[in-house]
Amino acid sequence: MSSVKSAFNKASANYDKYAFLQKEIAARLDAKLDIISAESNMILDLGAGTGLLSKQLSKRFPDSQLICLDFAQNSLKNNQTTDKICANANHLPLADNSVDIVMSSLMMQWCPDLKQLFSEIHRVLKNDGLILFSTFGPDTLKELKKSWSVVDNETHVNTFTDMHDIGDQMLGAGFVSPVMEMEKLTLTYQTVTDLLRDLKAIGAQTVSARSKSLMGKDKFQLMIKMYESYRADEKLPATYEVIYGHAWKKVNKLGSIKINNQ
Repeated sequence: MSSVKSAFNKASANYDKYAFLQKEIAARLDAKLDIISAESNMILDLGAGTGLLSKQLSKRFPDSQLICLDFAQNSLKNNQTTDKICANANHLPLADNSVDIVMSSLMMQWCPDLKQLFSEIHRVLKNDGLILFSTFGPDTLKELKKSWSVVDNETHVNTFTDMHDIGDQMLGAGFVSPVMEMEKLTLTYQTVTDLLRDLKAIGAQTVSARSKSLMGKDKFQLMIKMYESYRADEKLPATYEVIYGHAWKKVNKLGSIKINNQ
């Protein structure tokens, strides 16, 4: 986690300049609130970063208290929201039953313990509270992953959690009837180097941080050659599997039964 935090801190100054996909997904996530309604007195933007989603939420809920939480301090410095907390999402410094809505855009793929994460989110949500999020699925950067697989057997690209497994983790944490959706988006590049540059510019630890000198120039060039087999219409594709999910915290409250003795 420390390497991920360090990467995002280093990338924070120019993050918004390169985060084309992240901006689009934040907008699509916010748009889902057009058909999903919930109380909104207190909203938590989890993994808020520089504020791509925070800006959308501030416009949608101008009278609500919006808390932006991220573990990368430099990213929060570039977030214009008033209430900001630098903390780990797996240990939220918030009271039980204190938040109406938890929103999170493209943060969960960096969390090594989803069970703990969903448990914490469930804890801080009020009864009838909503969790709504986006994250990356296992087909993300599949072209890069397959190109490296021809070169050697080492892991060069992270494998993200399948949406069905995410749904199971939510159920295990106590959420009710999670709804999972998936779409695939494709960015195009002139060269593989352009893709790797963009990933580095946004601090994404999707690709192994090892340098070309450490992995060997020949291996790196072979990977590029294999990636060229995906070229279409003079462009190289980079596929992203985007997962959206939402669920509710529903805690049954046992009412008291009054018995009248005649």
